[in-house]
Amino acid sequence: MLGWRLAISAILIPVLITVFVFDHRTGAAAYYLLVLCLLLAARGVYEMTCLLRSETAVPSKWLTGVCALTIVLSGWSTHWEPSAASGMRASLEALGPAALVFSLSVLVLFLKGALVYREPGRSMPTLGAELLIVSYVGVLLCVTAQLRWVAGAQAGYLALGSLVIAAKSGDIGAYTLGRMFGKRKMVPRLSPGKTWMGAIGAVLGAGVGSVTWLRIAPPFFGFGWQPCDWFWSAAFGMTIGVVGLLGDLCESLIKRDVGKKDSADLLPGFGGLLDLLDSVLYAGPIAYLLWLVFPLATWT
Repeated sequence: MLGWRLAISAILIPVLITVFVFDHRTGAAAYYLLVLCLLLAARGVYEMTCLLRSETAVPSKWLTGVCALTIVLSGWSTHWEPSAASGMRASLEALGPAALVFSLSVLVLFLKGALVYREPGRSMPTLGAELLIVSYVGVLLCVTAQLRWVAGAQAGYLALGSLVIAAKSGDIGAYTLGRMFGKRKMVPRLSPGKTWMGAIGAVLGAGVGSVTWLRIAPPFFGFGWQPCDWFWSAAFGMTIGVVGLLGDLCESLIKRDVGKKDSADLLPGFGGLLDLLDSVLYAGPIAYLLWLVFPLATWT
């Protein structure tokens, strides 16, 4: 299992870095990132619809897919014009169209439920599943992607990198300390593998990863950029460590409730795409909020 994880990581990480480098060079429009997010949304919707399908809930793959992809696409609406690609104001403005598209998606899903209604007992479970899919995949992915602009287009992957590195460093810390010293279970009915020592490892790992990234990386993104303050870097990372752990637990809630171990059999050693992205997706909006309120952007 560990061998598969290392092998897949050795493939995925260079591919993602290549995409991010090309996207950074294309400027604020972020077309490469858009394509990546649309692909992630499509796969995420597929996995969620398969997970939530039951005798009473039959979510529509194509309709939830269209809604989720349109929400993600709407997040780029204020970034296509060069004059609009500047900092947190542009990223905040992008959330307006996304909120509108989500509202329209709710109306469409309700209308679809009314049009196909046949008998009691199926409409509400199906509608609930569809709303969860669109929210979990479309909205969370759209908000997370706004990190690309929250600190300015030039610092896009400094901000996105802070989330990914903190969340995944937290995963590594949780796995390491949990395996070595974990005895007391956190939520045994929901996630038997999670321990309190693993939770400590998640917070410490995320804090170390965040401080390392935000102290070393800024000068590589802009000439004369100063490293982020160590206190705020640590506070950012440790917060993401806690939230990422909660995101893992919340995805476990979905899987356990439907009787599945993984969201899909896509990646040996990892499970499905949602198993790989759970901590990042859940922590994405919190990371965005922290970049808005913490003095991390020392170059502005």
